[in-house]
Amino acid sequence: MSTIRVLFWDVGGVLLTNAWDHTQRTQTLQHFQLDEAEFRDRHEMVVSSFERGKITLDEYLDRTVFYRSRPFAREVFVQYMHSLSQPYPENLKFAQSLADSGKYLMGTINNESRELNAYRMEKYGLRKIFRLFFSSCFVGLRKPEAGIYSLALDIAQIPPEECCFIDDRSLNLECAAKLGMHTIEMDSLDQLRGDLSKLGVSP
Repeated sequence: MSTIRVLFWDVGGVLLTNAWDHTQRTQTLQHFQLDEAEFRDRHEMVVSSFERGKITLDEYLDRTVFYRSRPFAREVFVQYMHSLSQPYPENLKFAQSLADSGKYLMGTINNESRELNAYRMEKYGLRKIFRLFFSSCFVGLRKPEAGIYSLALDIAQIPPEECCFIDDRSLNLECAAKLGMHTIEMDSLDQLRGDLSKLGVSP
């Protein structure tokens, strides 16, 4: 078995809660009493551009929420969006321990809009854990497209069999596996520790 030298991580659902997934959007729409069907139609038309970094958060909100007058300020809406990002402290601590060991190149492969990505990186100290950030907003590619995994391998310059990608969704793991990477679908921290141990990975 090849020695694992690179650990690629998803962020939302693994280290933090999701930033702006279906659950967070639904909670926000209910909080601000917005029409879900109307928002969904507009969101679906711009979400790809939003997560690929082609439009800003302000542009996204202009098209999905503030295309008409609202009884709340944009700043209040954004603050609420931020409040939905919460850490999984033990998962972050474990990832930090792997980074601190110095044995692994640590990187993320995640779908995220630029402003929310930057907020989460700063708020939860992700730059202290990871050296590489293959975020959709930076590279213009989204999981589960094969290109984002190929780009990560090209830049890391480590053979795929010496890389492992951790995600909480099986669909996001399929292309990585086809490229030859080890993959782990995370369900719990104990399960993740066990699966990494089978690959010889430990702090």
